[in-house]
Amino acid sequence: MLLTLANVEVAYGAVTALRGVSLEVAEGEIVTLLGANGAGKTTTLRTVSGLLRPRAGQTWLDGRPLSSIPAHELVGRGVSHVPEGRRIFPSMSVRENLLMGAYHDRRHVRTDLGRVLALFPRLAERIAQPGGTLSGGEQQMLAIGRALMSRPRLMLLDEPSMGLAPMIVQTIFEVIAEINREGVAVLLVEQNAASALRIAGRGYVLETGEVVLAGTAASLLADDRVRQAYLGEDVGGRTTAG
Repeated sequence: MLLTLANVEVAYGAVTALRGVSLEVAEGEIVTLLGANGAGKTTTLRTVSGLLRPRAGQTWLDGRPLSSIPAHELVGRGVSHVPEGRRIFPSMSVRENLLMGAYHDRRHVRTDLGRVLALFPRLAERIAQPGGTLSGGEQQMLAIGRALMSRPRLMLLDEPSMGLAPMIVQTIFEVIAEINREGVAVLLVEQNAASALRIAGRGYVLETGEVVLAGTAASLLADDRVRQAYLGEDVGGRTTAG
């Protein structure tokens, strides 16, 4: 198993954010985390990427405890994190932002840059522009492209569709699926549950820091609780959300 969390607890001071969370991501699969705001999804990703340390439980990457790997070394071990809000460098050019993703190993920069620009032609057109002048969708492409420059085996994606127009959202999900077809495993946090479950193989539902549902994407799409809470349907299948 590429990634394993077992009974993980994480706290912010006196506030417990994760309570006994267990999940797995195998090589080359897409797993999505669903849940309302504050459910613990972002905390889970930050724990995997080493930005937070569990108070209890175990985390493993390739069978090695994540607690023994400093956060800055995880990139070199194949973990990349695209945070919520993109977090690009606004004053740096598109090219410079992308090159920052390859800081730990620059041996394949030319090849990887060509691959990213082929995946995101809009970035190729704006290669010299400051990142801060890009649209929201283009900035999301840039954030994903920067993560790809590190040649990840596991990509952590936090709300990649947030605030984007529907046409751009579709493009982003198509790109995530393409990245996965190239062999990159994805742990995806996404409010757009329907789109996430369409490309994922499995999923977990978090509520107040606990996993309350887990299963294949197909089984979650068919689950009345998921349909009602995250897909905007009532149990009879009628749309309840606008």
